[in-house]
Amino acid sequence: MTVAAAAAAGLLVLSGCSPSGSGAVEGSFGFTEAEQVPDSEITVWVDASREPAVTAFQEAYPDIPVKLETYDGGAGGSGSFQSKITLMDQAGEGWPDVVFSTQQNDAIWASKQTANGEQGFAAPLDKGFFDQEFLDGFAPGSLDFATIDGTVYGLRNDLAQTVFYYNQTLLDQFGYEVPTTWEEYGELGDKLAAEHPGYILGSMGDSFMTYVYYGGSQSPVFQSPEPAVFHSDTSDENAQNISKIIDGMLANGTLVQDSFFSAEFAEKYADKLVGMPGPVWYTGAIFQGGLATPAGQIGVAPPLSWEGGEVAAGNVGGGQWYASSHSKNLEAVKTFLEFVTSADEFQVEASSGYPAYTSAAEKWLDKLAGDAYFVNDDFETVMSDAAGQIWDGWNVTSWSPETAWSKVVIPGIAAGETVESLLPAWQKELENEATVNGYTVK
Repeated sequence: MTVAAAAAAGLLVLSGCSPSGSGAVEGSFGFTEAEQVPDSEITVWVDASREPAVTAFQEAYPDIPVKLETYDGGAGGSGSFQSKITLMDQAGEGWPDVVFSTQQNDAIWASKQTANGEQGFAAPLDKGFFDQEFLDGFAPGSLDFATIDGTVYGLRNDLAQTVFYYNQTLLDQFGYEVPTTWEEYGELGDKLAAEHPGYILGSMGDSFMTYVYYGGSQSPVFQSPEPAVFHSDTSDENAQNISKIIDGMLANGTLVQDSFFSAEFAEKYADKLVGMPGPVWYTGAIFQGGLATPAGQIGVAPPLSWEGGEVAAGNVGGGQWYASSHSKNLEAVKTFLEFVTSADEFQVEASSGYPAYTSAAEKWLDKLAGDAYFVNDDFETVMSDAAGQIWDGWNVTSWSPETAWSKVVIPGIAAGETVESLLPAWQKELENEATVNGYTVK
């Protein structure tokens, strides 16, 4: 029997909810629950990339009515999720039931009571809402960013550890080896520019490059060593050295300024991308997606390290699913969240990223192996290992590091300035944003 059918038959009563429908009551899930209407429609906000999740759910649960609304998902640190919810908090109505955010930091604000005394938007998920057995199915550490003061407020959609992608066909054609260090990556850029101009090793055109190049190079640019404290040091040796490498590759043309998601990038570089560092979701979103690279060309190598240093992966998004504490159909919300985070129909068959739910991740990797998409047989081990190699010196705060990069570095590069010369201004903007958000800069 479906959830909706059980509700219609009078068999479904949520723990802690008023069976008489007398209004909001203090529930057993750790928040005050709205009067429940079990057969009511749930409103789900997602970005365009997560629309297949909603479609798959509607096919699997046709008796649960879902209203789909798309928004930017907070991409680029736009803050749209928070700004929209703030307006609804002020109005005291209109909240969606489920929200997907591309950002990892929204639990920081969404878990807190509002200034006018409204309970936080995000419902606690580990106080009886979900069974602990289900929560234990997520990869170790994957729920950490959505865990505030010991309580889980969001479910990770996919992991976003960085690896090094390479085009084996082009490497063989040019007689090159896969780089293993940042130094070798820069040297390969010089060699490629001199011998095969027009071929590239990546792009700096998206705001999330901060995580790829600075998180992945262990640069202490974005740190919160304790609550409400922010630290950034762009004068650090790693930050200086990775900036020099980026500048050299921008100058010789092996790093470009087009967004990976632009039509121009696919048109110009679909057959000219030799390799690049990036998150595992590049597999579906870029190689199988925009670039339409056929199977049997792309390989996956471990994240780049500094010469003599340990391997460290960057963490580039992954996204979180949130349940609204104001929902009038919590049972449907629970069913939806369980499905989109762990069910094969989305996470294995339709998701472009490496699922955070362990059993789904195993099947996702098996599917890629069965498709013979990658040239190296050990890609599963490489991706799995990288998930445990994410550098812990890059932290989340109540705002996104992408905004300062977009404001200072991207336009500076476009104007012909070097990244190295922009580092002090970038750090200053990060510190200004920290102050505005109530952090102490140390």
